[in-house]
Amino acid sequence: MLVFSGPSGVGKGSICRALLKEDPAIRLSVSATTRLPRNGEVHGADYYFLDDETFRKMILGNELLEWAEVYGHLYGTPRLSLQETLDQGDDVILEIDIQGALQVKRQFPLAVLIFVLPPSRLALESRLTTRGTDTLEEIEKRLGNIKCELEMACHYDYIVVNDEVARALNTVRAIIIAEKARYRRNRCWIEGLGC
Repeated sequence: MLVFSGPSGVGKGSICRALLKEDPAIRLSVSATTRLPRNGEVHGADYYFLDDETFRKMILGNELLEWAEVYGHLYGTPRLSLQETLDQGDDVILEIDIQGALQVKRQFPLAVLIFVLPPSRLALESRLTTRGTDTLEEIEKRLGNIKCELEMACHYDYIVVNDEVARALNTVRAIIIAEKARYRRNRCWIEGLGC
């Protein structure tokens, strides 16, 4: 399980889309949210767009692995579809906020948490304004949260600077290879050999 977090506009989605495109054994966990779809977003592919009441029923029914309120909207990971993907033996990507990532790590200690950073604050400001999905007020709110978000990076397993998507993708590939070779993931294999 690969969990990607970082400030808004850092390029988490670009990295995740590139990984998904090149490796059919990696699946994206589709999050649920109460926010409205942005231009081009599709229900069930980008997010499950839900009303507040439906989302809160999922919370009460323990149907979410993690959930958090972010920028006035609820976001969460549906438990059932995630578990089905893991049971099939596929790797799964969660692109979620810091609150949710830490909830996931408590429940899945082997989850790999990757914190994506921009090359600079100026680059992040530029990305947020040029993507054209947020109002000026929303951009200011997102930029105001950077300090708090960066303080939480110490809880992650890896830091990836997204100065260029291809370079960041190479770093993530290296992380995946290293994680698959960890002793704790291969202990059963070693025990099976009679060691």
